[in-house]
Amino acid sequence: MFSNACEYAIKATIYIANKTESGDCVGVKVIAQGINAPEAYIAKILQQLSKNGLIHSTKGPNGGFSIDKKQTESKIVAIVKLFDPEFLKSRCVLGLEKCDANSPCPMHYDYVAIREKIMDMLNKNTIATFNDLVNENISVLKHV
Repeated sequence: MFSNACEYAIKATIYIANKTESGDCVGVKVIAQGINAPEAYIAKILQQLSKNGLIHSTKGPNGGFSIDKKQTESKIVAIVKLFDPEFLKSRCVLGLEKCDANSPCPMHYDYVAIREKIMDMLNKNTIATFNDLVNENISVLKHV
């Protein structure tokens, strides 16, 4: 549903929230392994997340990435806006140039309902919401 970059960004942010609750930093290599992602690709994604204030980056021997309480309250939609802004635009699921209630494609009404649920999920849930699911062993960020 999302681009690889967006998927990795969401997973990495939740992973960082999970691993830095004690205030420590976590390195790129550990993050990449923790979400089963290519290290070089994750490094670029983490730079963007940091540059846009969604996570912290600390240089040095004990450096790495972390997230504070305020950042964990960021909505998931903020990550999607950064990595998949096109996803947030209302477009026809079949790619029609014009698709609305006056001129719907065959899938229009079903897709509108699904899209509204997805947008609701992105807008109401925070990084902390999904981190809690991982902490409670209800959800995972990778399969082992």
